[in-house]
Amino acid sequence: MNDKILILDFGSQFTQLIARRVRELNVYCEIQPCTKPVAYDETMKGIILSGSPFSVNDPQAPMPDIAAMAAKLPVLAICYGAQLLAKQSGGEVGKSTHREYGRAHLQGVAHDPLLSTIADGSQVWMSHSDTIKQLPEGFSVIARTEAIPVAAYKASADYAPNPVYAIQFHPEVTHSTDGGQLLKNYVVDICGAAQDWTPAAFIHETVERIKQDVGNKKVVMALSGGVDSTVAATLIHRAIGDRLFCIFVDNGLLRKNEFEQVLDGYRHLGLNTKGIDARKRFYTELDGVSDPEKKRKIIGRLFIEVFNEEAQQLTDVSFLGQGTIYPDVIESMSVHGPSATIKSHHNVGGLPEKMHLSLVEPLRMLFKDEVRRVGHELGIDEIFIGRHPFPGPGLGIRILGAVTEEKVTMLQEADAIYIQHLRDSGMYKQVWQAGAILLPVQSVGVMGDERTYEFTCALRAVTSVDGMTADWAHLPYDLLARISNDIINRVKGINRVVYDISSKPPATIEWE
Repeated sequence: MNDKILILDFGSQFTQLIARRVRELNVYCEIQPCTKPVAYDETMKGIILSGSPFSVNDPQAPMPDIAAMAAKLPVLAICYGAQLLAKQSGGEVGKSTHREYGRAHLQGVAHDPLLSTIADGSQVWMSHSDTIKQLPEGFSVIARTEAIPVAAYKASADYAPNPVYAIQFHPEVTHSTDGGQLLKNYVVDICGAAQDWTPAAFIHETVERIKQDVGNKKVVMALSGGVDSTVAATLIHRAIGDRLFCIFVDNGLLRKNEFEQVLDGYRHLGLNTKGIDARKRFYTELDGVSDPEKKRKIIGRLFIEVFNEEAQQLTDVSFLGQGTIYPDVIESMSVHGPSATIKSHHNVGGLPEKMHLSLVEPLRMLFKDEVRRVGHELGIDEIFIGRHPFPGPGLGIRILGAVTEEKVTMLQEADAIYIQHLRDSGMYKQVWQAGAILLPVQSVGVMGDERTYEFTCALRAVTSVDGMTADWAHLPYDLLARISNDIINRVKGINRVVYDISSKPPATIEWE
């Protein structure tokens, strides 16, 4: 078993970033709500307390016992955690006299293991409205900034048998230039965690665990052609071979030629995959439906029905494979309480209970970038690993208004031209997600001597790390001009192309 760092989530928007930074050190870590009791084991080497939107002086603020944790393991308290440690230990925390948000620079950096190789002047990122007015007796400051007398401190030697540190800045964000070094100092040097959590080690451990859990039983799994389901299926296949039965449904809302291309790719991977052509069934039920939520529900329900019908033809299936990843898991166990953020369509909603199946989720502890690294280690082709995220309802939510087979064909052609230009120009890998949207807007155009009255196509491309926030991609004007020209000339029914320059938030990546 790998060494582990536990991250207690107090509701910070940066909690997932802390985990990502720790894992970049090849050290395994898990996020747990601060409301859940800590379950200690021999693999746990340290605890990190996250920031929070709460004030430690709020009556409803979470107040786990930090001293009890420090009696067991080293502790690093960040922002809210730092203020909570001070308050619980007899210090004073109050409102800042001025706003403490944005860039700052460390001063008076002490010679201390946490700040090893970090010099005065190092840039850090602040984000808090409370501040530590008075440290508990015996606690010592190890760094300050021009505005904050207590930017980092450590607990007194008699507070706990293990090292306890606290910082009022966020080392996990890129604006903190030595944040990665600080986390390494804590995780590796202070906690002594081994840096052995690699893609190769993950694959070996996961395959062995699946073998043990599944035994000689069968697994059925829905594939989408995306990176998550493909990597998950490959791991399960490594463990149990052809006792994995994969189903890939063509709902008529895939990209151009995607059904055939993906099935061919799965054959090369050796996956036991059955392709189902259900296009007409989806088009019939979507006929005349323009409300986005109704479309999503119809597409999700039909997918489950088709998948269930095919799965029921198999005998002695005991498990359902899924490509659930860690952000889905984290959102469902939020410090703010259970949420309904796991997409039912993504997770084949309701099927485990309906079919009386147990779940196999080999990726449930990985972030998207980690899934890709595991995929590379498995030798999976770039057409799967490098594929942009694609919504479960597919082009059904990129055709605004009612979906028809004619509109799907039109959008598939426009989208294929767009994506091919991104690939040819070398921009595809620089973009997190891109796609064409068919708008329910017709406008006048002129082609030759003829007046046209045709649809408008919007192009969307965003840059992002995890899709939680996104900025519109600044594609070169000459590239956009070529894409527009090709779409208008080659796709009958479209005479106007526009480019979406909205970021998330306030907009979303998809239009519906």
